Formats: sequence, structure tokens, C-alpha cells
Amino acid sequence: MTFRSAKTDNWPRSLQSILSLDDFEVRARRHLPKPLYGYIAGASETNASLRRNEQAFQAYSFRPRVLQDVSKRSTETTLFGLTYAAPFGIAPMGISALMAYRGDIVLATGAERSGIPMIMSGSSLIRLEDVVAAAPRTWFQAYLPGEPEKIDALVDRVSVAGYNTLVLTVDTATLANRENNIRSGFSTPLRPSFRLAWQGISHPRWTIGTFLRTFARHGIPHFENSYATRGAPIIASNVMRDFGRKDHLNWSHLRRIRDRWKGNLIVKGILHADDAVRAEEMGADGVIVSNHGGRQLDGAIAPLDALPGIVERLSDRVPIMIDGGIRRGTDIIKALALGAQFVFVGRPFLYAASVAGFPGVTKTAEILKAELHRNMALLGVNSVGEISSARIIQKTG
Repeated sequence: MTFRSAKTDNWPRSLQSILSLDDFEVRARRHLPKPLYGYIAGASETNASLRRNEQAFQAYSFRPRVLQDVSKRSTETTLFGLTYAAPFGIAPMGISALMAYRGDIVLATGAERSGIPMIMSGSSLIRLEDVVAAAPRTWFQAYLPGEPEKIDALVDRVSVAGYNTLVLTVDTATLANRENNIRSGFSTPLRPSFRLAWQGISHPRWTIGTFLRTFARHGIPHFENSYATRGAPIIASNVMRDFGRKDHLNWSHLRRIRDRWKGNLIVKGILHADDAVRAEEMGADGVIVSNHGGRQLDGAIAPLDALPGIVERLSDRVPIMIDGGIRRGTDIIKALALGAQFVFVGRPFLYAASVAGFPGVTKTAEILKAELHRNMALLGVNSVGEISSARIIQKTG
């Protein structure tokens, strides 16, 4: 089955000056209250992993071929039997509906319109059933504790809702030290305070268009999908969020999920080749090489640096995907050249959704597709499958 993107040439005037994904971040920083922007932009402790994720791409240069007929080039890519418009999708991002009105639905429907997949986060504020009803090809990402009854209940709920792909994130054994959240005033749930109220007053477009609109139409948002039952509200003075026994999660639980889940099962948060091989041996249909956008272990290896070793051990056995630091079509090409079959992009899509809603999401996808299509021509390839390590070189010194 093939999912093609719809061309959108008549962008709203507010988007016509957006030329790259970075432009959306500039606007989001002005648009969002400081705690919310800080939550998206920041990572853990010193942000070393976050910086390294982007820097890793700069270590490679291209070796293009010329006088190649590239007039029939295509960015289409097949993954799990489905043909997508391009080899990238939208990574899971928590509390998206606090950043953009109905954020998870906006991201999911924007992805479907663009012919790419979107992974819905388990830390989301809209019921997973509502999202898949609006965008049936959405994937679901779960944060599961090492508690069999909670695992079974959520897996069954996701299955009944109609999802075909489940992504298990495995790099969250404990809460990371996100000092940036404390400094910017962010917490989950958010605690009412004069400081938080002032952020709402000083950002009226977000307050009216997202915050008040959500409350008026849907009530106080809750964490809807962490488990099979409803979780904590997003704003509360004395309610604690339930993170469960995540430090108990182990390989036996992955086996339990595999036995229970009949669709595609992806393991996300892999940085070591041994773990990638073991995940495949236990029935995973694919892995996502990721350090959680630098939001967990500060100083962890960049996914792009981990990718070649994992590809060497796991190539041709299951699809190997990657996220972290991807901001340009050239970044996508470098990841593909090193052996990834698909990439996921997170923060830029949420920035775009926050400032421009659905058009922002589709604009972001079109920018990436246009960059990828253009750079494939300049590299001298006609298909994603032609992108190989022969087309890049690692810088030395």
C-alpha cells in the first residue's frame, strides 16, 4: 500500500517566510510560555547528549557523483509493507496537546496528509482511541513498568483501538535529571503559581488559542495513555503523576509483550549492538537507535555514532531506524548512508504545530521532503535505496 503526500503550495501568509525547520523554533520560543518551550528545547543535566546529537552529523561529508540522470528520482520508501512518501516520520513527543490545540491529533493527521508515519507518545493528553480514529495509520509508543498486569492491560487497549505498530521505549528506567525543567518552571503536573499565571498573561495567543480553548471544549487535560486507565491531570497543586515500577522492566517483559502483541513491535532507545541483536532475537520487528533526544542519560553516545555498529550486527534482519538531531534533508541522507532505513524527527514538528497547527506540521514535512529530493539530485542518486556509505566520508582531525 502506498501513502502519497498532498502538495500544498498555498501556505498561509504567516508560513511563507519559513524556510527551514530551525525557523519554527525561533517562532515557538516567542509563542510558548517559558516553561513549555523549555520542556521541548531542553534535555538533561548539561545537555551534552543533545548537543552531540546534532554535532555528529557534521562529522561526515558527501562524495557526490555527477552526470547522472536523476530526473526520475523519488523519495518514496517502503517500511513494514507500506510505501511512504519519504523515509522519515514524526517521533513521539509527550504533552503535545499542551503545546498546540489537540496537538496529538494535529501531528497525526498532518503526518497522514504528508504520507509519513507519526508515533503517538504514551505521555499524551488525548485518548489514544481518538487519535487513531482521526489518523488510522498512527503508531503508538508505550512507557511500560515492570508490572505484568499493567503491561497486559495497556497492550490490550492499544490493540483493541486498532493500532498496528507498537513502539516500546526502553531507556527510561528512572526519571532523568532535567534541571532545565526546574529552571524554566516546568513540572508534571504543572503547579499553579503566580509565575505560571504570568506566563499565561504574557503569552495571550497561546493562552487563548491553546490553553483556554482546550479547557472550554475538553476540560482539564489528563495523562490519558500511560496505562490502561486515566492518569493525573496536567495541572494540579497536590497530585503526583504515577511513573510505576519502570526500573523493573527487563527482557522477560519484552517477551511477554511480544507474545501478547500481534502487530509490528519496535524497540526504541537502543544504543548498544548487543541490545539490538537481543531485541531482534526476542521477536522485535525493528529497532529505533535513540538516546531519547538527549533527555535521559547525559553524555550518552549520539545515535548516529551508535548506528554503524548496530547496522554491522543487525543489517538485513530487521529495519533499523534512528532519531536524534535530524534537522535537514542532508541529515536524513547521512543517516541512510550509514545504514538506517528510516528516521524520525521530533522537536521541529512540535514547534511547528505549536505556532501554526496542522499547516505547520505539513509545511515541516514538505520542507524536509523538498530538501531530500533536491539533495538526492545533487548527490547523484535516484532512489533512497541508492544512498550508501560510498556517498559519504568521515572527516578526520
